[in-house]
Amino acid sequence: MSWYWILAGAIPGAIFLVLYAYHRSAVRRYVGVVARIFTEKPLFIIPRGQPPIDAEDVVLAARDGSDLHGCYLKARGPRRGVILFGLEYGSNRWACVPYTEFLRDAGYDIFAIETRGQGESAAPPGYEPLQWVTTIELDDYRTAIAYLKTRGDADKRGIGLFGLSKGGSAGLFLAAEDPYIRCFVTDGVFAIHTTMVPYMRQWVSIYTPRKWLVRFVPDWYYGILGRRAVEVVERERRCRYPDLERAMTRLGSRPLLMIHGGADNYIKPEMAKTLYDLVRGPKDFWLVDKAKHNQAIHQANGEYRRRVLEFFDKYLGRPVTTKVSQPQPQLVGAS
Repeated sequence: MSWYWILAGAIPGAIFLVLYAYHRSAVRRYVGVVARIFTEKPLFIIPRGQPPIDAEDVVLAARDGSDLHGCYLKARGPRRGVILFGLEYGSNRWACVPYTEFLRDAGYDIFAIETRGQGESAAPPGYEPLQWVTTIELDDYRTAIAYLKTRGDADKRGIGLFGLSKGGSAGLFLAAEDPYIRCFVTDGVFAIHTTMVPYMRQWVSIYTPRKWLVRFVPDWYYGILGRRAVEVVERERRCRYPDLERAMTRLGSRPLLMIHGGADNYIKPEMAKTLYDLVRGPKDFWLVDKAKHNQAIHQANGEYRRRVLEFFDKYLGRPVTTKVSQPQPQLVGAS
């Protein structure tokens, strides 16, 4: 019986030592590679817009005291609601215009903010933004929401979110902590874990001699290695990359329209769908056939505008009154 107990303890111990040795080897071999890939910038088509003549230029103070540049575009006619527009990675604040002209025509105010390191908003010393959301962008979006709450014409009912890619992801983080954001439309959003793990599984065979072992590695282990790699980048860049997956579960019963390109080569549709499945409240997933990353509006055109407007009319817009409204003065370059 003593040999039985010795073997019963030795076998699990041996398995543990083998797995631990494999883990140490994997950390040494792969974490640096994943960290390097994480910091590579994709070849996005980054739009730059031009200011409309009736734009209200806004300058806010970031947490570190630097200037955040934004624009406030008022509705053409009686206002039905206010929408915070989340800019995609690298674009300036005027890039919101092609996405929101139809919303302004329908009675919605639009506010867009350039986070630090984007557009005219200066980056903190030593910080270079990537396509991934950091706590720096989240602080800037908190500043933007505080501004919308304290404007003289603030909508006390709350606001909507319309965000593209990185801007949509950042907006959802804030929505998870602030019920002032009542509903959300996103296009091309992504998170760290649900993006990294599928790519790690797809490409790990390039970097390992033990190709037969790859199919036995569970997703949760890829997640561990991925998080270790992100921590390396966080230390090097002195910032933190939070996990959007956790925030998605805290959106509650507020409605979501998630738009995604069916031909997105960066964020695969299944990655977006995994993120979407974490939401518990009313939601709709619209996959736009043949659209690449952030190109759904160009592929779907009128259908895109119709769906977005119907969503905000249903969940955000107050009924237009029959009273005759006084014309509002146009603001040119006001701050």
